[in-house]
Amino acid sequence: MNFKNLILLFVPFYFSFVQIGSNDQFQQEVATVFTLEDGLPEIAFSDIQLDKSGNILAVSKEGVYKYNGEKWRLLSKSSDLSKKKTPFDDKNILAKVEFNQNIYTGKKTGLFIKDRKNNNDQEIFPADKKYSWKLTGVNTLLVDSKKRLWFGSNEGVGFLQNGQWKLFTGKEGLPFKNFTCIAEAKNGEVWFGTKKGAIRADGKNFYYRFSRRWLADDYVNDILVEENGTTWFATNKGISRIVFKTITLEEKADFYTKQVEARHNRMGFIAQNTLKVRYDADSWEPAISDNDGMYTAEYGAAQAFRYAVTGSEEAKRLAKRSFDACKSLVDITHEKGFPARVIIPIDWHEPVNEQYDHQYNMRKQKEDPFWKDIVPRFVKSKDGKYLWKCDTSSDELAGHYFFYGVYYDLVADTKEEKALVSEVVGDITDHLIRNGYALVDHDGKKTRWGDFSPEFFNSVWGWDQKGLNSMMMLSFLSVAHHVTGDEKYLETAKFLRDKYNYHISAMLSKMYFPPEDVVPWDNNLSLMSMYGLLNYEKDPELILMYRESLENAWLHLSLQKSAFWNMLYAAQAIKFNKLVDTGIYSSGKYFKNAGSYAEFTAKQFYKKDFKIDDILETLKRLPLDLIGYRMDNRHRLDIIFDPTPGIIINEGWRPRNPERLDNTFEISSEHLQKMGWHFDNKALPIDERCHVRLDRDGFTLDATEGSGYSEHEGTIYLLPYYMARYYGLIN
Repeated sequence: MNFKNLILLFVPFYFSFVQIGSNDQFQQEVATVFTLEDGLPEIAFSDIQLDKSGNILAVSKEGVYKYNGEKWRLLSKSSDLSKKKTPFDDKNILAKVEFNQNIYTGKKTGLFIKDRKNNNDQEIFPADKKYSWKLTGVNTLLVDSKKRLWFGSNEGVGFLQNGQWKLFTGKEGLPFKNFTCIAEAKNGEVWFGTKKGAIRADGKNFYYRFSRRWLADDYVNDILVEENGTTWFATNKGISRIVFKTITLEEKADFYTKQVEARHNRMGFIAQNTLKVRYDADSWEPAISDNDGMYTAEYGAAQAFRYAVTGSEEAKRLAKRSFDACKSLVDITHEKGFPARVIIPIDWHEPVNEQYDHQYNMRKQKEDPFWKDIVPRFVKSKDGKYLWKCDTSSDELAGHYFFYGVYYDLVADTKEEKALVSEVVGDITDHLIRNGYALVDHDGKKTRWGDFSPEFFNSVWGWDQKGLNSMMMLSFLSVAHHVTGDEKYLETAKFLRDKYNYHISAMLSKMYFPPEDVVPWDNNLSLMSMYGLLNYEKDPELILMYRESLENAWLHLSLQKSAFWNMLYAAQAIKFNKLVDTGIYSSGKYFKNAGSYAEFTAKQFYKKDFKIDDILETLKRLPLDLIGYRMDNRHRLDIIFDPTPGIIINEGWRPRNPERLDNTFEISSEHLQKMGWHFDNKALPIDERCHVRLDRDGFTLDATEGSGYSEHEGTIYLLPYYMARYYGLIN
């Protein structure tokens, strides 16, 4: 029985409670922002309406535009259709509805009900178990199909049902106020328009739609909801639409695979692209990342898990192509076993070599002592046909080793295929051992972030990387032994444990201090490397120690709502639970001098809380559109700012036409606080923040991934989805 069948054999035992299948349907929101190419100018629209024939009409001061299903055309230069031109007779009234045979009016001064006897307005003071409000600025009122009276005011949102009020502020999830309009969907949900986005409410939860990802402009003047749920928004800079598309998780995966293959495959390498026209995915051209090996490996791993659960020949072909690409990064360089970051054709215009000359490097070292003075950074291949990028980091290695283990177990079916994996893993691992547990570049010196040596860990430069890099080195050796069968890798790991306590250091593989050193991609490195370490370790004592290390990392990561990180944790917890079930830690054989430590710790870490709801929420709510929009959530009422000083945030990949020049690294407090979490103490939902890479921090409140000049690959969905299927979290 091979590895993949062995794992699948045990899956049903752990996840008999799974209730979602890959073919279960759900509603996917798909946004369209109409532009001049669609016949619509970028102007302010006051109204969005349906005419008697069911056509959509957009009203502005410049005239009325009609939508024919594909294009807009100017219907009339008059704006007489505007509802905004017919205010209430009483200028003090902002909104009016009839509810339970009474007339309710919203005013600047409050909410009022008409006294039928005296024909006077009596003020209403809504109150529930938490709040008692004197309302002001009641701009919106609506009675929905569930017989609820909704209002939007300066104090917040509320509804009256069966004589009981329910009130919402930021503490209950309301993201914003400053209401401009209101509309009801046929399913009983309510849409609020605001001066900063639109909010969909179902009576319990709020779904916030703002930024260019969802709207033509954040200032919403009017909302129209059609019978089928399609929702239209008239904004200060145009018209946008959200369609609710019925889809399954498997169909969504198919969509992303096609997206990657159509626009993100460059010579077998997978990376983001660049857009020649802002926000236009069809204007794409290929691009490179700084870690093509990492991102190609993650895509290859996604296809490997897909092959394991579906048997798809396409998945096997794509996984093999990714393997060949990753292996080529190793084969092309100056020394056997050194992986390049990127490979590009010799005629690819890449200005790095001109920019990063010796003078630049010397200036850079004054502000960043770790910066390497290495010239060139793109090295010509021996055959003169390609350039390859050097100064390879631990990110690349984590991706390579994670993928090679998964590919070896799930895809490499023949001796020849397995031999190729053994060859490349052996070459990389031998390079590390040969060079004192470090990557050594074409200049004969260690790379900036590729040092796993005990000398580095015990220096002033490397103490803060000791835990993570110790664990990673042990993981590399574990994977190497698994795919090659060579005992020397086990012997080397034992040497590092016995002489330098690498296993002890590995128990703190996730660093939380100092805050300026805490970066989100270390979450990736920690969990991806832990996957290889725990997957192939046989010693029960070491497994218990590494499981404790995994839990230490999980304390923070469990709140990020990262489907990938959740799946990496779940995979290792499943394996550990299975071992505990054998009774091995209650046998008294392990940690004999530590009393009941083994049995107690095994019980402590026997967990089945794999945040399945968070995984499913993220998979379902991830937008189909993976263009990197700027998402600034700092204005929200429902967030809690992180007060930790000195946190470094990474706003993502910098485009060639950046909206902001300083969008790479900064301390969050330098431009107001930029780190925080949702009112439920978790990261914001993935469709309400900028998050299009597997190694990004979900707690970053203001971020951009290319400011609309880049589309990212669908691996962010594919890898956790197919892992979830493989490990049984999704049927």
